[in-house]
Amino acid sequence: MRVSTKGRYALRIMADLAEHNTGEYIRLKEISERQKITLKYMEQIMPMLTRAGYVKSYRGNNGGYMLAKRPEDYTAGDILRVTEGSMAPIPCIEDNPNLCERWEECTTLSFWEGMWKVINEYADSVTLADLIRTEVEYYI
Repeated sequence: MRVSTKGRYALRIMADLAEHNTGEYIRLKEISERQKITLKYMEQIMPMLTRAGYVKSYRGNNGGYMLAKRPEDYTAGDILRVTEGSMAPIPCIEDNPNLCERWEECTTLSFWEGMWKVINEYADSVTLADLIRTEVEYYI
């Protein structure tokens, strides 16, 4: 599985919103400056996060974005799935039941299913709160 720039940036944006969560809306420009992500790219990512209900937006003078829930309520897996889609290493394991014509004789299927399980379990075990706590601990 390869995570695109969109997924990596979405995770950084959400971590930034969590780290600077004061109850007030944060302007995209501020996040852009801190994270070194262009506003244009962020404007492609934010609607995905808004539609998913992960962030709230407000237009106007004091407009910007804020988390819709507490940092503990988001996992890295949730955020990556919004921007990347499935994290399955191969497409055939996404189907339930498996629609691959070779699934009954595929000797590698259990390997791919196991890898997908590990990816999902790990991504779903790390919250935004963990990410910002790790960031703080790392620099202390």
